[in-house]
Amino acid sequence: MKQTFLTAALLTGLALTTAPSAHAQGIRFGLKAGANYSNLAGDLADEDLYDSKFGVHGGFMVNLALTDDGFLSVQPELLYSQKGYQYNGSQLFGTYKYSGKVRYDYLDVPVLLRIKADNLFFEAGPQYSYLINVNNSSQRTITVGGLTVEAPDNYNQDLSNTNRNEFGYVAGLGYQSDAGALLGLRYNGAFGDIAKNDTYWNGELRNARNSVFQLYLGYMFGGK
Repeated sequence: MKQTFLTAALLTGLALTTAPSAHAQGIRFGLKAGANYSNLAGDLADEDLYDSKFGVHGGFMVNLALTDDGFLSVQPELLYSQKGYQYNGSQLFGTYKYSGKVRYDYLDVPVLLRIKADNLFFEAGPQYSYLINVNNSSQRTITVGGLTVEAPDNYNQDLSNTNRNEFGYVAGLGYQSDAGALLGLRYNGAFGDIAKNDTYWNGELRNARNSVFQLYLGYMFGGK
């Protein structure tokens, strides 16, 4: 994981040092960071147990102009992104209670087709994501006869039974100033399931997929 972030930092530094010369060729480099609002989508058993949670994302982007006026461009990105959900519910009239959060740490690589209309832009395209870590701070308790105990963790959410490679899609819009500052809103969806099979976590998250809204700020070197 440290090597991944070191590589990203080196590539970002290289991008910044070459940005002035690349600008003349219709290539611009930028940085971005923002907030995630994520949950699960799909055919979920006991869907009411799962609430959205906040996370962060950030990384760098490269914008490649396809037209001289910048109306149409392609923008690949490399982003660190926190996804997941939090528990907030119970079963069997409160006998089983769920709490805590599950966070998935991904490296996202979206490749977007971008359309600009003056300072507004619209973007959409495919995304490849690689899961680098699972952080499970959730717990389940059982209350019987006034006695509450922590239940065994039967969910086993870890890298061994999770699909680490994910393919999905991105769509969004935003505003970019002439100086290069930008503000954007996106939605990320996934085509495949988080779990490797239907028996994962006792089937509780059968057919569960990541679903993420992103609000971000960024800066594109070289201006508009």
